[in-house]
Amino acid sequence: MAVDGGRIQTRVPHPGKGPGVHEHGWKEDKVACLYTLDGAEPGTDPPRVFTDRNRVDELARAIHAQRGTNPDWPALPAEAGSAPLPEAAPEADARPRVRPPARGERSCVVSMQDRDRFGKVVAAEAYARNFYGSGRRAFLGDGPRYNWAIRDKWFADFEPVADFVHVLSHLYAAATALSADAEERWWLYVGWMTSCWQSKGGEVVTAIRTRAEDRGWSPPGAEVSEGDWRVVVERTLTYVSNNAGHMEYPRYRRLGLPVTRAAVESLIKEINYRVKGTEKFWNESGAESVLQVRAAVLSEDERLAKHLDARPGSVVRRTSTQAA
Repeated sequence: MAVDGGRIQTRVPHPGKGPGVHEHGWKEDKVACLYTLDGAEPGTDPPRVFTDRNRVDELARAIHAQRGTNPDWPALPAEAGSAPLPEAAPEADARPRVRPPARGERSCVVSMQDRDRFGKVVAAEAYARNFYGSGRRAFLGDGPRYNWAIRDKWFADFEPVADFVHVLSHLYAAATALSADAEERWWLYVGWMTSCWQSKGGEVVTAIRTRAEDRGWSPPGAEVSEGDWRVVVERTLTYVSNNAGHMEYPRYRRLGLPVTRAAVESLIKEINYRVKGTEKFWNESGAESVLQVRAAVLSEDERLAKHLDARPGSVVRRTSTQAA
């Protein structure tokens, strides 16, 4: 299973204040994607997409922009493209493509409730699908402590897996901050990314810290801007250090576990098709209701059809409800 947070615009109803949207703002909706996989994650080398310069740059920029932590990104050189792994044989990029694991049935849990209530509902869904009886179980998160708090309370025997795409985005940002030369920073990133893929996060922390200290780095003070290179380095060191226990990727691959949260990221986009828009502002109760319906629509266990077939009600009368 994988967890993440989406965004939804809410409003506060004010009777007597007239039409329009009052006290609107963004709130987080919590999303869990529960799914099965048929097969193992192939290969011992990082996937080729993680050594494609244009694609990595695009991924890293998108992730940091979403979180509002963009460094001062330099432009890529015009000839930027994919690159082989360090010290790889010339035929390394010609290795045959291996079919990724096929995804089985997907179900999802979406809610605006707090972490504890959300975790309880996700645990109930996992129990209903017999995830606790599976021989191989994974809980994927992107780093925030509340993700791992949910895992520690409700899924303690699930393997904790840090989303590798978020790991590489931090490494790419650090490499960009520590070198002004396009070729040098690219190879810094490839080397650090490969080490993390091999579960050598401690070596990566040492290498980044050493290079930063050679440049005169010290922990940034309160007056430093978000885009300052020292802030970028500090954030990367903190992220890799805090998630070291969730980055045992060789073992995860041997167990056939996923190492990215692509499934839940895709699910959030599908949820957003219904709930996000420039003119969509939800009452909080209405937001929770529409999220539950959307989760039922996107779950692949026909729960919505079963509910509609079995729900109580009248075939000739419809009870009015409050507008969302």
